[in-house]
Amino acid sequence: MPSKAKKVNVVIFDFDGTLSAHDANYEFGKYCFRHSFRAWLFLPLTAFGMSFRHFAPNAKWWREIGRRFINAKMVKRLGPGFIKQHKLNRFGWAAERVAAERAAGNIVLLISASPNYLLRPLVADMEFDDVICSEMYAKYPWKYHFLCYNKNKVVALNKWAQKNKVAPVVVRSYSDSSSDMPIMKLAGEQVWIDRKTGCRIEK
Repeated sequence: MPSKAKKVNVVIFDFDGTLSAHDANYEFGKYCFRHSFRAWLFLPLTAFGMSFRHFAPNAKWWREIGRRFINAKMVKRLGPGFIKQHKLNRFGWAAERVAAERAAGNIVLLISASPNYLLRPLVADMEFDDVICSEMYAKYPWKYHFLCYNKNKVVALNKWAQKNKVAPVVVRSYSDSSSDMPIMKLAGEQVWIDRKTGCRIEK
């Protein structure tokens, strides 16, 4: 971080389980199984990949195996319908809270593990200053260019800061999951959300 970088107040939001109920990536997978025969053809491979999620939670290889059935045509065909449906899972306070943080003069960032082809359309109406998420290869939407999860959220924040030549002071960070602890620890205030109800958890 450049020593002369301008300090800016930043508020960070997670998405899945924090601003919206359910996990968009996982829910899109289920949506594909309801609308595509191709997904069923890959079921054994999907089950094999997902069986490793508890043994290597930070790895991307099992995620790629588990989502190998998703191709670019599927994203183009099924994505819009899923996004319209999944927007209904957004917690009622979410847009208002984001707007309030911006009105307070903070830079408001969304940093999420959800893939770019789902997340950016899902929050296009929320006016974040920037949306940082998992970046997938366009031709291979099952394959991660960058997995924005756990410690990688801190990596992503640092890259954003370097790109914008600022030194972020994290005023608040919102999350529902202990997997976000690395970035939550940077915040002056940690706001924990119950992913089932959308209510704040007092700790």
